[in-house]
Amino acid sequence: MNPYNTALHVSSNRTMLCLSWTVYDLCISLTCFCYTGREHTIPQCTASGKTEVPGDRDAGVKGYVVKMATSVEAAGVRAKPREKKQKKQSQVDESELLTVPEGWKESPFTKEDNPRGLLEESSFATLFPKYREAYLKECWPLVQKALNDSHIKATLDLIEGSVTVSTTKKTFDPYAIIRARDLIKLLARSVPFEQAVRILQDDVACDIIKIGTLVRNRERFVKRRQRLIGPKGSTLKALELLTNSYIMVQGNTVSALGPYSGLKEVRKVVLDTMKNIHPIYNIKTLMIKHELAKDPDLRMQNWERFLPHFKHKNLSKRKEPKKKAVKKEYTPFPPPQPESQIDKELATGEFFLRETQKKRKKMEEIKVKQAEVLSKRQEERNKAFIPPKEKPVVKTKKVPAEAKIDIAAIKEKVKKAKNKKLGAPPVNPALQTSANEKKKKRKG
Repeated sequence: MNPYNTALHVSSNRTMLCLSWTVYDLCISLTCFCYTGREHTIPQCTASGKTEVPGDRDAGVKGYVVKMATSVEAAGVRAKPREKKQKKQSQVDESELLTVPEGWKESPFTKEDNPRGLLEESSFATLFPKYREAYLKECWPLVQKALNDSHIKATLDLIEGSVTVSTTKKTFDPYAIIRARDLIKLLARSVPFEQAVRILQDDVACDIIKIGTLVRNRERFVKRRQRLIGPKGSTLKALELLTNSYIMVQGNTVSALGPYSGLKEVRKVVLDTMKNIHPIYNIKTLMIKHELAKDPDLRMQNWERFLPHFKHKNLSKRKEPKKKAVKKEYTPFPPPQPESQIDKELATGEFFLRETQKKRKKMEEIKVKQAEVLSKRQEERNKAFIPPKEKPVVKTKKVPAEAKIDIAAIKEKVKKAKNKKLGAPPVNPALQTSANEKKKKRKG
């Protein structure tokens, strides 16, 4: 079914707390029915959806009993083919199957709904870290003012570092203390007061997700937590816009504040991120769901064909050891028993020698070992007196007389190099002599 269908949250917690009076009235009506054989008024549901109270009470009871019997028989006939589908239905969340008409809003809980108040006093306390002390001290008058509307008493203990909320005699809403407990929890987890005070509204809930124990390695935990926040908080902001909720990542917890359907998606994304699934995949899925929810024709259909299916790729390969231990071949026979010292002496014949002979043999072995050690030491000492090998002397070859240097040729080359300019064409000697003659004539 459509996971975006809003769940039917009819303040079940508050209703369960106030249900005792209704049960009491029902018990009285059942006792009257048992004694008199009649029932006060049993409403009978018509096809149009309206409730009608029959004039004859006995007829109303009979009609009610007949309808109940027929419904039970029909359910018994259809029970067998539905047994196969029970496994599939159990996997689907019940909140997704319920729908609420558009524009429906629950009426607020007033003092007229519970005029007698509460019988017992309830209280909750929570601790807060040292760095939150200054902020709580500053915004505490605003917290007390917000809780006074529900007649909840709040106390701040700076010595113990705790916040306590408790009901009073004027408290009429039994669920107000639960909302006050959530308020102080959010304030302790670094949620600002402007956001935390929204928990006192009926259509807002909160969820504090503990992520500290999901990853063992601390460095890996910090990287995945930063991946949830994103560069400059962009991933967290996109998640807030898609789920219509406020998210605060602080330390080992993630605090979320918003509607019930949004909190469900936030918890899924946070847990998947800690399991090394990038949040961009879930954000892409949420964006598609957000667009599909706008279409009234597709609202009640299955969206599986529209949603992307990402394949899990395990890129990291297992590191193999450098030295692999080769397993020996399996043999059903046990390993051979090692020889004892007596067996070794019997094999060598030492067992039959006298004690004096044994001692003499041991002394000889010791002297041989000592002689080996002494010879090794002497060799190491003599190494210092061994002269190093000298390099062979290289004899210079005599230059033949024919290969002597021609000094006159080198002088001519130097003269030509002086007359030439770098990068200029070679000078014609005939032109050069004529130019010199002209200069001499001018001087004369």
